[in-house]
Amino acid sequence: MSQVVVRRTEGRFTAAGGRSLYHRAWLPPEPKRALVIVHGFGEHSGRYEDMAAWFSQRGSALHAFDQQGHGLSTGRRGHAGCFDDLLDDVEALLELVAREHPGLSRVLIGHSMGGLVVSALACEREPAIDLLVTSGAALALSPDLSSVKIALARLLRRFAPRLAMEAGLDEEEISRDPLVVSRYREDPLVHGRVTSSLAAGMMDAIARTAASAAQVRVPMLLLHGDADRLCLPAGSQCFYAGLPHSEVAGSEIRTYPKLKHEIFNEPERETIFEDLLGWIQRREAERASHE
Repeated sequence: MSQVVVRRTEGRFTAAGGRSLYHRAWLPPEPKRALVIVHGFGEHSGRYEDMAAWFSQRGSALHAFDQQGHGLSTGRRGHAGCFDDLLDDVEALLELVAREHPGLSRVLIGHSMGGLVVSALACEREPAIDLLVTSGAALALSPDLSSVKIALARLLRRFAPRLAMEAGLDEEEISRDPLVVSRYREDPLVHGRVTSSLAAGMMDAIARTAASAAQVRVPMLLLHGDADRLCLPAGSQCFYAGLPHSEVAGSEIRTYPKLKHEIFNEPERETIFEDLLGWIQRREAERASHE
């Protein structure tokens, strides 16, 4: 495949409440579509450089941002005053992307906590997107999370919403690639702190989103490693079962044997990328045939 000259940009945009959010883009000369990536808890958009390079070389413009309290964006680390603020931020980026790429289809992709954010957005607000994708989505609570911990987080949200605690993420569970784990540990923009407000907000969002899959109005692809111990595959499987398949065609779910949480950072990543691109192209062809 001949190399495409991709223009890479970085900057900031302003979301609701005046939040200043850091934005990266990878732009081929004549993009066929726009992909918008929402990263997971504790990480940042820069960790998607390899994925962005792969897709931009194949004709997709990619946009990603650091969620509030993450990476180079403003805000207390691991904090959101309200979970819905995270949805507002994604909508602000989608508006930016729509202005930059008028007429192009938009594919919203969320990983882990980002998968929860984009799923909640699709259930509650019907965003201006054509396709929805999740990777290792946080759609099921871990069995290690006791009812006492849940109650404590909700109590602390009322009296000490900015109180931070260790999230307890097991770094060895993100990928089977030791280089990925090493880089994650050494990355100065990665953190493992979560405030009671964001923790309780995520728990509430998981409960309401998991029960609302029937509200999704675009084709959805759910990707999950079946060895994911950080966000259980059962969450994606149950959500997929609840999608309105008779009303919205084209949704699929794919689980990958032995793969851990960050399937886009596993040794088999290019297979995942090919599966994702193939699904997008099939949905685009179906849409074109009906126009």
